[in-house]
This record gives sequence, C-alpha cells and structure tokens, in this order.
Amino acid sequence: MQFFLDTANIDQISEVRDLGLLDGVTTNPTLLSREGGDWRDQAARICALVDGPVSLEVIATSAEGMIKEAKDLISFGENVVVKIPMIPEGLKALRKLTDQGIRTNVTLVFSPAQALLAGKLGAAYVSPFVGRLDGLSQNGMEVVSQIRTIYDNYGFETRILVASVRHPMHVLDAAMIGADVATVPYATLMQLMHHPLTDKGLAAFLADWKKFQGE
Repeated sequence: MQFFLDTANIDQISEVRDLGLLDGVTTNPTLLSREGGDWRDQAARICALVDGPVSLEVIATSAEGMIKEAKDLISFGENVVVKIPMIPEGLKALRKLTDQGIRTNVTLVFSPAQALLAGKLGAAYVSPFVGRLDGLSQNGMEVVSQIRTIYDNYGFETRILVASVRHPMHVLDAAMIGADVATVPYATLMQLMHHPLTDKGLAAFLADWKKFQGE
C-alpha cells in the first residue's frame, strides 16, 4: 500500500520524504490556506518536492469551471492529479478530463455506488472519506471493502485512496482490505512508527549495553 501525506506543509513533506515513506501528497483548499501566502507558490513548491502524485483540488462547481481550473492546475507539474468533487457536474467534468488524458481524484465519496460511478468514468483515484463516515456512526471501512469488491469484479483501474484517516487503525484496516493508497495526516503517520514496547525494549537494550561497558 502506498502512503500519501495529507498536508500542504513543506516541512512535513520533506521529513516524510527523507524517511523514504512518501509516495505522494494530497492537498485541498483548507490545507493550502493554513500555510498562508500565495497558494500557487505553495502548490508549485510541493509539486517540485514530491516525486509521486500531488492532488490539487478545483473549487468550481460547474463542469465547465472544473475543466478550466483543471487545465490550470496541471501546469504546476506533470505529477498533478486534479481533485474533482462527487457531484453531477463533477462527473460531467470527470468524463471529459479522462478523455483528455488528465488524471483525476474523485473526492468526497461516501458510498460504494458513488465509487462505482467514478470507476466507470475512468477516475485515476477515488477517495472514500472513512473518518467522516465513522463520525456519523457508519462503518467507513466497510465502504472501502465494498469498493474493493466492485472494482475487482469489473477490473476497474481506478485506485482506492482511503481518505479522512483519523488514527492508525484506519491505516491497518485499509491495508488488510487491500486499498491501494492511504492518505494520512503527518501526526497519524508518525503514530504508525511507535509502540510503547518498542520504546521500552530499546531503553532496556541501551541500559544493558551501558552496564556491560562498565559505565
């Protein structure tokens, strides 16, 4: 499974890249606005820094507007994937962008039926928002599992990008189901590396070595 970092923060992206864990980045207008400054400059820096896909999101709500923005967004780099919302106008734009060879990430997906439509229209990625579903007492990972079954049934090449990840168990469950990608906040990715028994064990090893050395 690939790891994308859900952020627009250059320092976080650089750190995860140096760890060798960065397969891509997902952003949105909210994340870019948190960094301040000119969002275009920030987006260009991210695209230059990341070797893998970088999702940049349209804000238009009409198909015509989305297509126009998509053509602007792909100018930031060959690795740009355009995030399109799962709305009727978004599906219109998706079909035309697919025909033009522009990669898309259909976002704000909350049901297997929505994912079926995105896959049928040739989206490069589909982003089910598991955390938001869980917040409504629905089973977000069950939706991911159903999408996996649908895509396997029909041989769709659309990749399942698990989004709205809130904790490490979301990542583990996504991997067990066979999702292609999990896009995770920086803090959640850091949590994946840690376990109290690892810390305790390392401390014991170091203490034993220090004692062995007679210090």
